Amino acid sequence: METQERQVIIDQLNASRDRLLGLVEGLTAEQWTFRPAEDRWSINQCLEHVTRVERRVLGNIEKKLKNEAPEPEKRDPKHEKDAVVAQALPDRTIPRSAPEPVQPIGEWPDAGELLAAFGMTRRRTLEFTASTQGDLRSYFIPHGAFGDLDCYQWLIVLSFHGARHAEQIEEIKAASGFPRATASPASA
Repeated sequence: METQERQVIIDQLNASRDRLLGLVEGLTAEQWTFRPAEDRWSINQCLEHVTRVERRVLGNIEKKLKNEAPEPEKRDPKHEKDAVVAQALPDRTIPRSAPEPVQPIGEWPDAGELLAAFGMTRRRTLEFTASTQGDLRSYFIPHGAFGDLDCYQWLIVLSFHGARHAEQIEEIKAASGFPRATASPASA
């Protein structure tokens, strides 16, 4: 990974972390679990999903680098999918369904526990991104919407995935019926 590529991912991971944490700061328990409709996620579920995706993807990247042979013949020297992924992933006008293994299941019902899990997961992703010396462009993992992505492109996915769900949290907070702050915060 080139220095500039590494910095782009680190900056985007930090920006989406800060945005997500800012959006959930001071929420009440009622706000944390409010669902705008039966088929829509709560803020808690959004953050749980982001955490589950990030853990799974980073684990898959680490396994790929450790256990499999690189496939340099599959490299795209122009990295054309980089921009496609960076533009399409945060676009909420394109509906996406989360695969079952990363759907929210109530793993962290307590806001504090979920925030701690998210923080730890994001730190791990940032540390990996800052320190890896692996040739991420020569290892590939399929994505349901984008086809084969190299492992650097998977870091692009992670860096914009949080932004996608930050926008979803903003939509939840703007929804009719979203509880107004009257109780003590759930994320103290």
